[in-house]
Amino acid sequence: MAHILVVDDNLGVRNLVEKTLAGRGHQVIQAEDGETGLGFAVLRKPDLIILDLHLPRMSGFEVCRRLRAHEVTRKIPVIMLTAAYPELEDAQKGFDVGADEYVIKPFAGDLLIENIERLLKRA
Repeated sequence: MAHILVVDDNLGVRNLVEKTLAGRGHQVIQAEDGETGLGFAVLRKPDLIILDLHLPRMSGFEVCRRLRAHEVTRKIPVIMLTAAYPELEDAQKGFDVGADEYVIKPFAGDLLIENIERLLKRA
């Protein structure tokens, strides 16, 4: 069982991800914006973070950059979960700031679980 932080401004998405992960025995912490998610990451030190790209108060890019710059969170795997990125450069920017994987919404639960389990084994 892993502790996973889900940062997304859409409650329905957060609840769907939590339901998907809880079915595999994972414990989920939810945050509705970038600043709250960053604070939870530092305080609770999750095993993995699922991070929406477009967030209020602080973008997913900025959250990921700050996670990688902080001693406590720099090695936590990050999956960017996004409805879409308008240009290929946005995907590259996510990897440049430290994202480990991208998953596009709407997501297939099995694909999300596969990515999570692969990243947790690697961590």
